[in-house]
Parts: sequence; C-alpha cells; structure tokens
Amino acid sequence: MSDFNKPITLAFSGASGAPYGLRLLKVLIEKNYQVYVLISSAARVVLDTESDIKLSGNEDKASEQLSALVNAKSNQLKVFGKDNWFSPVASGSAAPKKMVVCPCSAGTVSAIATGASDNLLERSADVVIKERGQLILVPRETPFSEIHLENMLKLAKMGVTIMPAAPGFYHKPQTIDDLVDFMVGRILDHLSIEHDLQKRWGYSSY
Repeated sequence: MSDFNKPITLAFSGASGAPYGLRLLKVLIEKNYQVYVLISSAARVVLDTESDIKLSGNEDKASEQLSALVNAKSNQLKVFGKDNWFSPVASGSAAPKKMVVCPCSAGTVSAIATGASDNLLERSADVVIKERGQLILVPRETPFSEIHLENMLKLAKMGVTIMPAAPGFYHKPQTIDDLVDFMVGRILDHLSIEHDLQKRWGYSSY
C-alpha cells in the first residue's frame, strides 16, 4: 500500500501561467499527495519561457527534474508522455478521480469539450468526466471569445469546474507570489485540501 495520499493528476497545457501549475505541484507534494504530471508540447515551451525549466523529453528524466524541483519523495511524482496510453491516467479503471489542468489553454478547453482525446492529457480529462470524477480547468486567456465561452459553458454543465486564473486583490498582495498563491489556494479549496496560502475574506482585517 502506498504511503502517499490518493493520486491527483496535474496537467500543464500551453497557456501562459506556468507559475500557477508549479506552485500547485509543490503544495500537493508538500501535502503528501502522489501526483501524475502531464505536460503538453506547448506547455514545455511555456515552462522554459516563463520559469527557465527545460524539461527532458524522457519520462523518467523529466520526473527526476520535477521531483528535484519540488523536493518530491521517491515515486511520489511521475511524468507521463503525451502518447503513453499504458499509463494509469488513460483508463477509467486506474485513473485518479481528481484532475487539474493548470494552466489550461483555450485549445485544450475545446479539445476536452469535444472529447477529442488525441493525446494523453485530453484522454485523461475525458476519463475523469466519464467516471464522474472532479475536473478543474484553470484557463488563462483574455479576452474570451464566444467559442471559448460556449466550450466552457458546455463543460460546466457536465460538472467541470471552470476557474479562470483571475486572482483577487482584497488580501492586499505585495508580490507576484501572493497573486499565484491566491489562485492556488482557491484550487486547493475545491480539492478539499487544507492550506494557509492566503487570508480568507471576513476572517482578518484588511
């Protein structure tokens, strides 16, 4: 039996906002969750551009890189390639019941909304939806077109949580990290994971 909490799938797609996903990954690891990581080709470019992280194309080496970055324990973090159809996230009989796509591009929203399943990220989201699990999408796009809004509405009607990367300011953020933590805290709230990343409305003076 694993010493970790039940696994969560965390996917990075090609939208701007890599710091959100990386911070979420670090907190999930700190909370002792096992994390299955999916990274699209475009997301690799974004990670390099926004966070100077050049991930290896090899699953094992990429897993080692991210594990070192977030201080994960042995076997706590596993990166799966986009074509690894034998990974647990590809099947309803093995996939985690919780999945977050952070950041989530408009193209990924569209692919998930239409059930494209052309790569492992899209398939994993499709599995979570069909298994009546919890799927959270964190789109980072502006402005939203009618196409984007229609796709998000379609998914919301299926029970998918649409949580745009739109941090609040009532907690008086002083740094970019404060803004990142606001969004990551809201994601953790919906995953029912306790945290103290930000002040909560009404509980502290502002």
